[in-house]
Amino acid sequence: MIVREYRTHVHAQAPVVKIPLKSCVIRTWRASDLDSLVENANSEQVWMNLRDQFPHPYGRREGRTFLRHMRERRPETVFALDVGGKAIGAIGFVLQTDVDRVSAEVGYWMGERYWGRGIASEALGAITRHAIEKHGLTRVFAVPFAYNKASCRVLEKNGYVLEGCLRRSAIKNGQIVDQFQYAFIAAPSVSARRPPR
Repeated sequence: MIVREYRTHVHAQAPVVKIPLKSCVIRTWRASDLDSLVENANSEQVWMNLRDQFPHPYGRREGRTFLRHMRERRPETVFALDVGGKAIGAIGFVLQTDVDRVSAEVGYWMGERYWGRGIASEALGAITRHAIEKHGLTRVFAVPFAYNKASCRVLEKNGYVLEGCLRRSAIKNGQIVDQFQYAFIAAPSVSARRPPR
């Protein structure tokens, strides 16, 4: 995996991440991503698989707010999924704190028309490696809704192991639902290359 970090002229202190893959590019968000972000995010089917923090409907105002937050976020941990120069979704991780600081929660989404193309699977493998290597993590985990079978398959294809079912642990669209907890445990030699924060 090649991770390139470029420094921009506008934000000299902020490196630009670019991870080229076969099916997509994982990269830093740009202000010019607004139209494609809104086009792909404004979907009830996408929203049904995400936390309520992700708005629905998703308009230009929500898109501008999100892109502003992404430009301000340090360290950069949420990236655009780029296909053909367009941001078609997002992938990233939330670094945990305190005694859990050797872990991160991973998440991803993409526009419906890109589902079933192997993009999420390839991108998840790359972002998992990136998170572990860049931040000295020992564990990356995900908590999908139990009904999101496609996301569970993506996790399993990338070596995430089902650790348990969190019964009746969430509410989505007015329904109490189960969630699964999956985790990828880093090989000690990989996570030891960079000391934990």
